[in-house]
Amino acid sequence: MTGARLNEREIIARAYGLGFDLVGITRLGPVGTAPAFERWLAEGRAGEMGWLERGAAKREDSRLPVPGATSAIVVALDYGGREPDGPVARYARGTDYHDLMVDRLRELQRELGEMRGEPVAGKAYVDTGPILERDLAGRAGLGWFGKNTMLINPGLGSFFFLGALLVELDLEPSAPFEADRCGSCTRCLDACPTGALVAPRELDATLCISYLTIEIKGEIPTALREGVGEHIYGCDICQEVCPWNISFAREVKEAEFEAREVLTGKDSRTLARELLAMTQEEFSAGFAKSPMKRAKLRGLKRNAAVVLGNIGAVEDVAALEQAIEDPEPLLSEHARWALDSLRARGSAG
Repeated sequence: MTGARLNEREIIARAYGLGFDLVGITRLGPVGTAPAFERWLAEGRAGEMGWLERGAAKREDSRLPVPGATSAIVVALDYGGREPDGPVARYARGTDYHDLMVDRLRELQRELGEMRGEPVAGKAYVDTGPILERDLAGRAGLGWFGKNTMLINPGLGSFFFLGALLVELDLEPSAPFEADRCGSCTRCLDACPTGALVAPRELDATLCISYLTIEIKGEIPTALREGVGEHIYGCDICQEVCPWNISFAREVKEAEFEAREVLTGKDSRTLARELLAMTQEEFSAGFAKSPMKRAKLRGLKRNAAVVLGNIGAVEDVAALEQAIEDPEPLLSEHARWALDSLRARGSAG
């Protein structure tokens, strides 16, 4: 390594200048939480998310993903937790955060090169590689692991994205966040409709509403459909009830994270009916660059049918009857279940 010695305070200031809400530095090396993550995978808690098993060796030692890298600049970007609850989790209402954060981290890397007088080798990660960002964030002083498994910051809550820039620089690390400020609170565990938080800081993803509405590609297990409630894509319940978010969550400040037009002002029933009637062309236009494209239209229609089965009324019967005739078996089966649920509740007229 050559070039000018970089000042950690200036690095952190540059990151804040790019719009990040939290910034810290940590050294790379053995990852303390990796063994627990591997046990979690071995227990089948990841369900169908098979990609999480890849890169185990690199997860265990954060120096391995980027040969030569010795430090991580860890950042958080708030996406707003003050907006009302709704059918779509807050993080997914606007533009996909991956590209936005990676672009800013790459700009930070470029600026570090300018400060140093020569390019800085490194790579940006935002949920796209064998990196346990939450572990790095805790070690970099950004927060502690809450009982809902989210990283919580005492001045920001938990409605934020995490990212890391792994760099070939020897930097002085920030003080790690070692306190556990959850105390005796169990609001998140008590509030989860499907019991996915099986113990403090232990999530069974196969029971989580976010997993059920986003990650699985086939049928939502019948026993869990009622627990999905009004959620069409993702869930924020374990964050909404957290006292740290009640006190410190912020309004959306990034225009990219504001709700797109196709979602604005829509309650769960309205959005569910619109999704059931939506064509692929309409979906592609209305959800361009949206995180919700991950579930694809067939998945969102499946979720919409479940929501109408849970909270629908006689006005929704026609939409479900039409969905039953859909050539997509996944939608047809869930719509039939939904209509049966409405009839069982006496809501089908």
